[in-house]
Amino acid sequence: MKSIKPDKQDARTREIRMILNARYPDVKTQLDYKSPFQLLVATILSAQCTDRQVNATTPKLFEKLNTPEAFVDVPNETLEALIRSTGFYKNKSRHIKNCAAALVERFGGQVPASLDDLVTLPGVGRKTANVVLGAVFGIPGIVVDTHVARISRRLDLTRHTDPVKIEFDLMAVIPETEWNDFSLRLIYFGRLFCKARKPECPDCFLNHLCYSEDKRT
Repeated sequence: MKSIKPDKQDARTREIRMILNARYPDVKTQLDYKSPFQLLVATILSAQCTDRQVNATTPKLFEKLNTPEAFVDVPNETLEALIRSTGFYKNKSRHIKNCAAALVERFGGQVPASLDDLVTLPGVGRKTANVVLGAVFGIPGIVVDTHVARISRRLDLTRHTDPVKIEFDLMAVIPETEWNDFSLRLIYFGRLFCKARKPECPDCFLNHLCYSEDKRT
């Protein structure tokens, strides 16, 4: 990665934002949901799993279980069978049941609209909390998933690998009003162009702004 002067970095970051905004003007989470609780569960299930697979799993899941109380009462084996296709189903089942129990006991079964409250729930980190806050409550936040982490490093918007440090680096250079959409735009971009193993560098519309060591020519 090249070292860039602050003034040039500001102009470069602004151009990156403008190009992504033009390419992906309307963005939203790709997880299907009908309530804050459904999105919370779907986001927990999305760990190390594609949104497409989660969306294929949740209709049957939410048909049988659609409230925190229902998730608390369901036998482990039943929940595990319902979410098996998302992978790591034993850990996810435990997290979801414990999260549902905490919602019932501490928040009256309602998903709180606060980052500080959300991250106290079992299985909920800053990424999951920011997904829910942005999509459901319109509260600004940077969602750092694998796409955002990878691309923000390739674009030299951060030098870190820790998701929390990446989040704060991006918060420092992206206007707060764009936090939610910028994260989603990087995710869209990562799925189509800036892939982990075979990035489409020759056809990439950000190629001229990218100083990644991973560039393919």
